[in-house]
Amino acid sequence: MTRHQGAPMPESIRHFVRAGQHPARSVPCPHCGAHAHRPCRVMSNGRVLTQPHPARVTAWAQASACCPECQVEPTTPCHFAGRALPDGRVHARRYQEAEETAA
Repeated sequence: MTRHQGAPMPESIRHFVRAGQHPARSVPCPHCGAHAHRPCRVMSNGRVLTQPHPARVTAWAQASACCPECQVEPTTPCHFAGRALPDGRVHARRYQEAEETAA
């Protein structure tokens, strides 16, 4: 017996269905390997987390917002005096910009 999947959900409706989730879930998690739109998990026991890992929030901010501090485009790492910030960090103002863009 085959299952009927129906029509795909339009993105305008999908946005409201996912409204309760953190916007960082729109990118894959570099820490635990969770796919986009899937929750982060604890790698040792598989427990599902209610909030994304900090590395995922950083990846989301870098992928979705321009940095007002160092004037870089989305997907470009933040820098200070011509050098990338250590550990792939982003400026605090970039987090704010990403949150405003997501709202």
